[in-house]
Amino acid sequence: MTVNKAATTGGVGTPSLQIIENTAQDRFELWVEGDLVGIIGYSVEGDDCTPGRAGAGCVVALMHTVVMEDYWHRGLAAVLVRHTLDTAVERGWRIQPVCTYVQAFVGKNPDYASLLVE
Repeated sequence: MTVNKAATTGGVGTPSLQIIENTAQDRFELWVEGDLVGIIGYSVEGDDCTPGRAGAGCVVALMHTVVMEDYWHRGLAAVLVRHTLDTAVERGWRIQPVCTYVQAFVGKNPDYASLLVE
């Protein structure tokens, strides 16, 4: 499992959030106050492209975004997707957005459109 930078740390009255990349499960995980509350699953495609080693030019299909029902309507799916797409920018990934939530997110945030495979 690869631990990435914390996405957010809470202040007074704000829960502590952490996003990690779990390469053994091919997903990014969103943790709130130590509880796993969301995931975004991915599939890595391309020669020499494996989870944890996927670098520039690798195509990463974002398969599904899931947030536990008790945490819906708090913007956490957006936090998770934004972190995943920012990671894609840092690593030079190309993104295939299979997940409809990711598709809608990129539609509302066109700065990420250049990541999409044609």
